[in-house]
Amino acid sequence: MKKNLSKKEYAEIVKRKSPPSPIIRDVCYAFVIGGLFCVLGQAISSVIKSFGLGKEDTAAITSAAMIFLGAFLTGIGIYDDIAKYAGGGSLVPITGFANSIVSPAIEYKTEGQILGVGAKMFTIAGPVLVYGISASVIYGVIYFFLK
Repeated sequence: MKKNLSKKEYAEIVKRKSPPSPIIRDVCYAFVIGGLFCVLGQAISSVIKSFGLGKEDTAAITSAAMIFLGAFLTGIGIYDDIAKYAGGGSLVPITGFANSIVSPAIEYKTEGQILGVGAKMFTIAGPVLVYGISASVIYGVIYFFLK
């Protein structure tokens, strides 16, 4: 015979059965690993700047290098291992954006180049791009009329 549980009873069962989350450890890993990604980006930027390139060129090349790094590490299966420890720390830098595009593409490559890789590539990153672009257009129009 099934017993109907109240929300409170259900919450108590879930609390007893769920292992405690090591939040302090997880936050430290996210901070350190995310920080290491940022340090790597800064190192790449410093090396590129040492060749005498301007600010905009240095920023563009650094961004491209970090995107490549994120996509490459995802492609060879290392980024997911890093993300297991880093959690949100692996999503903050630009490498996380590359990972969010490459992961679905790899997952659906068996569906073919167009319906698999092409269609699924932006399943995660697509809404972020649409929101970002839409918000910037709306903010730009508002700014234009207020000025």
